[in-house]
Amino acid sequence: MSEKIIGAAKPRIDGPQKLTGRAKYSSDNNLPGMAYAYGVFSTIARGEITHIDTSVAKQSPGVIDIFHHNHFPKLYHTPSSMAQENKVDEVRLPFEDNKVYYAGQFVALVVADTFENARAAAYKVKVDYQKSAAIANLDQAVERNGSKMQKKSNHTRGNPEQAYGSAAKAIDATYYTPVETHNPMEMHATVAAWNDGKLTMYDTTQGVVNARNVYAKVFGLSQDRVEVLTPFLGSGFGSKLWPWPNAIAAAAAAREIGRPVQLVVPRQEMFTTTGHRPETRQRMRLGTDNAGRLVSLRHETVYTTSTVDQVDTYVESCGKMTQGLYSCDNLSVTHAAARTNRGTPTSMRAPGAAPGMFALESAMDEMAEQLGMDPLEFRRRNVSDTDESKGLPWSSNQIREAYDQAAQRFGWAKRNPAIGSMREGNEIIGWGMASCNWEAIRRPCDARVSLRADGSAFASCATQDIGTGTYTIVAQAVSDVTGVPLEKIEVELGDSSYPSGPISGGSWATATTLPAIAAAGRKAIEVLKEYATSENGAFPDAKPEDLTFEDGQLKNTDGKSIGFAEVLKARQLASADGEAHTEGAPTETYAFRSFGAHFVEVRWDPGISNLRVTRVVSAIDVGRAINALTSRNQVEGSIVMGIGMARFEQTDYDHRDARPVNNNYAEYLVPVHADQPDIDVILLDYPDFKFNEFGARGIGEIGITGIPAAIANAVYHATGKRIRDLPITLDKLMDASASVKQA
Repeated sequence: MSEKIIGAAKPRIDGPQKLTGRAKYSSDNNLPGMAYAYGVFSTIARGEITHIDTSVAKQSPGVIDIFHHNHFPKLYHTPSSMAQENKVDEVRLPFEDNKVYYAGQFVALVVADTFENARAAAYKVKVDYQKSAAIANLDQAVERNGSKMQKKSNHTRGNPEQAYGSAAKAIDATYYTPVETHNPMEMHATVAAWNDGKLTMYDTTQGVVNARNVYAKVFGLSQDRVEVLTPFLGSGFGSKLWPWPNAIAAAAAAREIGRPVQLVVPRQEMFTTTGHRPETRQRMRLGTDNAGRLVSLRHETVYTTSTVDQVDTYVESCGKMTQGLYSCDNLSVTHAAARTNRGTPTSMRAPGAAPGMFALESAMDEMAEQLGMDPLEFRRRNVSDTDESKGLPWSSNQIREAYDQAAQRFGWAKRNPAIGSMREGNEIIGWGMASCNWEAIRRPCDARVSLRADGSAFASCATQDIGTGTYTIVAQAVSDVTGVPLEKIEVELGDSSYPSGPISGGSWATATTLPAIAAAGRKAIEVLKEYATSENGAFPDAKPEDLTFEDGQLKNTDGKSIGFAEVLKARQLASADGEAHTEGAPTETYAFRSFGAHFVEVRWDPGISNLRVTRVVSAIDVGRAINALTSRNQVEGSIVMGIGMARFEQTDYDHRDARPVNNNYAEYLVPVHADQPDIDVILLDYPDFKFNEFGARGIGEIGITGIPAAIANAVYHATGKRIRDLPITLDKLMDASASVKQA
């Protein structure tokens, strides 16, 4: 494998297209005769539609049709199966009945000749409701209906209750995280077109294959009659993993009116009908012996889900990392769902692990304080050398080196553990740290690679680049196998008609796609050797096995070499093509995860009530980084998103009627440039060849895990206030009675 290209810091090959505006996103597709759709959204969170008056709206300029539960074609449900790759989160079809499950639910859809006319008419649709009392938050849900245990995500070993009772030291604390809403730059959008019974979808999706399969099921089509195209995506953070009602509604409307239809979800309704990170309440009970070793660990999570579907409940698996990160013979992890009148939750960057690691790593800090032990030393003492939840060895685990390198770079040894003891001018300095952790997953994948007669190479796979640099690392993998320089490699992704590829989520796209690309490249080389050794080939007297291939050249045993372009031209062939299929990782022999550590500095000026995150040092063990530039960028972005989780982000709902009250960018706060600290990312280089031939594990998720806890721990070191409910807002720091939610 070429060290020159794998691991190099290469700029993105798709950069010029994006910078020049040639990159087409879903809503950029302007098809002939295209109509525009705009939704009418529920103004109540629970109840029934008693009447819809469309008479005035239908008279508006340009209106083609208005769809609702009394006027919509019959569709089919998808099985919503991960195994079958036809998953959705909201299983209810659009306009399936007159019931309202959450505020902002689609209740009608206006289709008109222009976007402006569709929106104007949508405001004229009058909807009458029979309103019912809504469940607005987690506390209300538990109080009224309790919570339902999600057994498939639970884990127990030993006797944690008994061990807790006999522990030398123990803590019992409860942590809270609010609803967070994905806010990618590109809003959810679809352009749907039908031609001779075939459906084409220009769709904002993180999984073109899954989306194709969903639409095939919903419309009763064979998969070859549906094509989903997502060559570029303006990020998704998990909200675009699975199709939502807007895409299905657009496709159904397009079929009904016989014209292509574009539907873009307004920013406000991206807070209601396209998923969110659910609210959680997590009780942590830790017990240790006198030496500071964990003897009992219990992590109990209750989280919110919707009332839309009563069968297949979304699971926010907050305890998944708790099961194996630290060594403990007596451990239990449970998850229970409480139903609210909010839209269905979904995966958001590091689902489960981001809120779960806030609770775990905050509790580890509290336990270290109880022991009078340095927080870093306490974690070192309890690192698990195997995955005790599976009884398997780690394929690779360099968390101790991550601790060492990050602590040294940060200067942790200079930390004065006394609360509020570190000062500079008017500011009190707080230092905190936390581990970070994420599972490593690799799925089956297909790919195609071609060596072309013009000296270029081509690769395709039905995965997609969601802004993370997949185009570039695929080109790097092709270059590594073939020797073709990056500037002569063309990569096409984001088309469901290409060889089947993975969703871009869970940090598994890189680890899944690259082995298939490499295998397809080697297949193309084998085909090239057969061409070269044929009767009229470049090496007619040689056998394929006698030839070697390096840096784009075929070489025989006599040392004669010929470039692959000349080999193809000699046969008047356009290309040598290779296709390959690779399987997932062997999960029965090793446990696969990525590891790391964050060290954070905050500064608190009590005189003006100003809190800043000023410095972050992170060491990340993700095997080999394929592209040092894009990998570091992923971690930096995760850290900033973690700062948002810790300090700013919270979707608020009116406790009286469950309606969102800050579903806009003016009131839903996210970090801006002024909030970004000095970030130093250390990428450890320990290739995990047990996981795949490139030694690469995923990197998109891990950076956000642990960051909120590290910030909260630093805030405690500066202020003495242990904030257990995110976000860490100034009122919690200024008002002692409001700053801590007790267990």
